[in-house]
Amino acid sequence: MTKPVRIAVIGGGISGLSAAHRLRELAPEAEIRLFEASGRLGGILRTVHDGPYLIEQSADNFITNVPWGIDLCRRLGLEADLLTTDENRRRAYVVHRGKLLPVPQGFSLMAPAQILPILKTPLLSPLGKIRLLLERFVPARRPNPDESLGSFVRRRFGKQVFDRLVQPLIGGIYTADPEKLSLAATMPRFLEMERTSGSLIKAMRKSKSVGRAEDAAASGARYGMFVAPRGGMSSLVDRLVERLPAGAVQLHTLVDRLQQNAEAKWQLSVAQISLDRPIPPEELIFDGVIVAAPAYRAATLLEQVDRELATTLKAIPYAGTVVVTLVYPRAAIRNPLDGFGFVVPAREKRQILAASFASNKFPGRAPAEEVLIRVFIGGACQPELVDLPDERLRAIAVTELAELLAIQAEPQSVSIVRWPQSMPQYHVGHLSLIEAIFTRVKTHPGLALAGSAYQGVGIPHCIHSGELAAEELLRCLELA
Repeated sequence: MTKPVRIAVIGGGISGLSAAHRLRELAPEAEIRLFEASGRLGGILRTVHDGPYLIEQSADNFITNVPWGIDLCRRLGLEADLLTTDENRRRAYVVHRGKLLPVPQGFSLMAPAQILPILKTPLLSPLGKIRLLLERFVPARRPNPDESLGSFVRRRFGKQVFDRLVQPLIGGIYTADPEKLSLAATMPRFLEMERTSGSLIKAMRKSKSVGRAEDAAASGARYGMFVAPRGGMSSLVDRLVERLPAGAVQLHTLVDRLQQNAEAKWQLSVAQISLDRPIPPEELIFDGVIVAAPAYRAATLLEQVDRELATTLKAIPYAGTVVVTLVYPRAAIRNPLDGFGFVVPAREKRQILAASFASNKFPGRAPAEEVLIRVFIGGACQPELVDLPDERLRAIAVTELAELLAIQAEPQSVSIVRWPQSMPQYHVGHLSLIEAIFTRVKTHPGLALAGSAYQGVGIPHCIHSGELAAEELLRCLELA
């Protein structure tokens, strides 16, 4: 009898789970083992149900303008449980001189689809507005080199639009430094607009005229495209785990070495993590392996397999962040809270990146008479804040919310979660790094990589990364 093909998945985040699930879908006869060093699955996706509160400790939704997230939910039977954002509150605010001002209607991350709201906004001075309107006459850069997002926006719209609108909006999404962030790797859509239309304003208005209403009506982001499971993001994790074979998942299990033996099989040194007694590692053999760990962890695992590959993986930097979740009585907040949250420009010299009015976005997150707010601290531009003690982080969040939202009471509850080295940074040159990484991976049959470090940090992109890794591995093993 022929032995079933054995495949290992290293890492139990959304990418690793998606990879294991796709393997199960396409090759149900294969033996799948998923190894996770911690005691839980889902990576940074974590939903906490605390009495009447549903608290997301990292991402709280995903976008549907790419198909991979919604398609997986459909296959898992979760599509009917997906909630859309409250259409009456689809707007964002930006801090300007200590006050919250609305992001102009139609301004989508880094370009306007409507001119009148831009002309009316107090966020920009008259000179700033004139410079924005002159974007139509700024020549496209050809050929297009890899350019930082900061350089691109200032070149096309001027410094004021960048400082007061784009930098905080992008910083709130990527927790990144836009001066280092690669436009081609993060937002190629805008690069394509420049290439094809010569002007982002022209391209945005053209998209509006052909019915792209989500661009025209957006304030900061296209909120109509975001969805979340009714029971929180962990519902997606739980459903994926349910679809895996019994015994496939091994928690508290560390893979500390990866080698390819003389028969071109993959040998993993696997150790159970125990606080009670030392457990010697076990050597396991697999036909294929998917490394779905962060790039710096993948580099350590692959050091003995391919030193050049490991070095390139280490070149992908990471940033960390802190999420502080606070609950207030609605009556204690003078601000109307008629949006989804606000972002904070670096020029405001504050210690928070952004705040999300979580109970405004989706129903069932808090009782009607209370407000659940998530505050984000740290990121690439203030990395030292991630290491502050809890009491200091609490004080930062409480003090700055009180000032910006006119809050007249202490929070009813505060919870803090840290995510060190959680967000890969797509710096200028990232696409070249990724090309080099996957070129080296192809020289090792039976090896695949997955995760947020490569071709997108959003949940749908992580799902797609895992599924692509599974499909490519099965083709290599001639099972697909």
